[in-house]
Amino acid sequence: MQKKEGELVSNRRAFHDYEILETFEAGIALLGTEIKALRDNTGSLQEAYITIDKDQAFLKNSSIPPYRYGNIYNHEEKRERKLLLHKREIASLKKVSQEKGLTIIPLSFYLKNGRVKVKIAVGRGKKAYDKRAALKAKEHARAISRAMKHK
Repeated sequence: MQKKEGELVSNRRAFHDYEILETFEAGIALLGTEIKALRDNTGSLQEAYITIDKDQAFLKNSSIPPYRYGNIYNHEEKRERKLLLHKREIASLKKVSQEKGLTIIPLSFYLKNGRVKVKIAVGRGKKAYDKRAALKAKEHARAISRAMKHK
């Protein structure tokens, strides 16, 4: 999967490990050095997840390395970051997070009108056989497209 225009960091592993059911766009409260580090395309969402506490959403375990030109006011790499969502979105996410087998994961950081946004998704974990079936389907589609290209 290639990076899209304006995309800073993506969680490509999420599409392999989870079946994506629904997506949301959320703002995120960042510090200045975090934004600069993200604009340098550093950061990782591999182990990240989203929790709902006291009617607020938080991004946990995401990694934004310290800004290389930062000084003593640089940020902590794996701090908890607040997500900015509407109350009704938080309420629906809270309901989903209490449901068995569903989880809320971040898919990507991207820029929209100069602001960093997070694409989050509700996902259901895939079993090993689901992953194998998805890889087979992908390979089959590639083979078909190659055959069509050569004709």
